[in-house]
Amino acid sequence: MKPILAKSRDTLERFADFDPATLYEASGRRGIVDPSIRPAWPGAKVCGRAITVECPPADNLMLHIAVASAPAGSVIVATVGSYVLAGAWGEILTEAARARGVAGLVIDGAVRDIDAIQALQFPVFSRGLAIASCTKERAGRLSVPIQFGGADVAPGDLIFGNADGLVVIEQSRIDEVYEAAVERRKKESEIIARLRQGRTTLELLGLRDPRDGAERS
Repeated sequence: MKPILAKSRDTLERFADFDPATLYEASGRRGIVDPSIRPAWPGAKVCGRAITVECPPADNLMLHIAVASAPAGSVIVATVGSYVLAGAWGEILTEAARARGVAGLVIDGAVRDIDAIQALQFPVFSRGLAIASCTKERAGRLSVPIQFGGADVAPGDLIFGNADGLVVIEQSRIDEVYEAAVERRKKESEIIARLRQGRTTLELLGLRDPRDGAERS
């Protein structure tokens, strides 16, 4: 069995030029994350293998534990029960994550210290912002399958996101989805070239006007 984060750098480089919509379509329309989980600052982009974290609401002890053990290149994928009245991540955890080479955070919950996080150019996606602090006392779960924004995420899955949103690709399907994404991008490039020559999307996509053959008003 391959290590969860084996070839993580290669994964980043292969997928860097894609977008979430293309990867979602290439995966058979699987892995979409609730679009309410958005980049915490403009231009944030994340791509890497998931380290999963499940925290109790308003407690971020497990996030500190996750950062302390996270391999370089990993993305922390965390849920706090969708609780958004306390910021579970801020400047201190960002500095700790950067020091360990963590590639980003996506959290179904709230974060804080966004100006500092943006200045550090650390990718963060969250459901909201909140200035209240969390306790650091209660146990959660680490490196287990979780539900994240309506998507199933297991340790080692690929998480990819930019301004358009987030998508999850199962670890066992990463190569398959990559090849399908390459083919999809090739076809889209061909369509765009033909559109610029004056063709229509109706022609190129084989679409039919449902009014054809019926009386038009």
